[in-house]
Amino acid sequence: MRVLVTGCEGYLGSLLGPELLRRGYDVIGLDTGYYKEGTLFRSGATTPLTLSKDLRRLDEADLRGVDAIVHMAELSNDPIGQLAPHITYEINHAGSVRLAELARKAGTRRFVYMSSCSVYGVAEGDYVTEESPVSPQTAYAICKTRVERDVKLLADDHFSPTFLRNATAFGASPRMRFDIVLNNLAGLAWTTKRIAMTSDGTPWRPLVHALDICRVIIAVLEAPREAVHNETFNVGDTQHNYRVREIAEIVAEAFPGCELTFGPPSPDNRSYRVSFEKIRKHLPGFACAWDARRGARQLHDLFQRIDMLPEVFQHRTFTRLKQIEYLIRTRQIDDHFFWIEPE
Repeated sequence: MRVLVTGCEGYLGSLLGPELLRRGYDVIGLDTGYYKEGTLFRSGATTPLTLSKDLRRLDEADLRGVDAIVHMAELSNDPIGQLAPHITYEINHAGSVRLAELARKAGTRRFVYMSSCSVYGVAEGDYVTEESPVSPQTAYAICKTRVERDVKLLADDHFSPTFLRNATAFGASPRMRFDIVLNNLAGLAWTTKRIAMTSDGTPWRPLVHALDICRVIIAVLEAPREAVHNETFNVGDTQHNYRVREIAEIVAEAFPGCELTFGPPSPDNRSYRVSFEKIRKHLPGFACAWDARRGARQLHDLFQRIDMLPEVFQHRTFTRLKQIEYLIRTRQIDDHFFWIEPE
């Protein structure tokens, strides 16, 4: 199977591409290169041949011969959506739907879309399922719901999309992100030996390790068509819903000598607990191998091995908003986030 991985140089893509190659897939990558500068560690893994091209400038010819697309090349995350909502809609919504339309025309049979549990927004009480109403609170989450809605309409006998609503990711990656909750807390614990929460940490967040997301993607690619055709799956484990304060406590425990304090209740009311039972039924061979404790220990051991310094943790390349602001400030990308050629 020939698989195109968009965003192959990102946090998840840099893990998925090599894993697909190890499993014998014919893999090509696509990435515009916003975060190519930053590598936290070298893994030695073989990486796929990558087309350096903006998602919005793809054409049908680029997709000929591709059997499946794993699409994760979008602007991430909520802060970037606040910085440039119009560009978030342009890339994440319009760009993603156009990619699916091109794929359908080119004869690509499977389209795996990286959605997010953030589409649920505020959902106190019962565990939300794939059938629960969505309540996206940000441009990033709104775009996810719109792509799901629009790409579902493209499904037919020859084109099978699958939508993966990932829980909040965590864990080590060569293209590390320190702007997601567990990874950020682990970086603080290692470099400052102190986690000073600005809130009381009561909101709920489901977590899933980056490697478990990769395993789900591969399971979808290998599943019978009828098990995944035009289906939406929450990706994670029902036992891995944590209050933010629990995540902080788990990280502090994994980093000896770390001081942990909490603040007052936060005005950010996003909170949701998620059920992940559907994916267990449709993909019975899949179960998450990583929980928050194992992930926190993984990061502790990695930081120790690479002797991570504070300036590395704080570097712009590992925080999506900082890097995009840098590219804008230095006029490397224009008002629509296209690269500017040197004069």
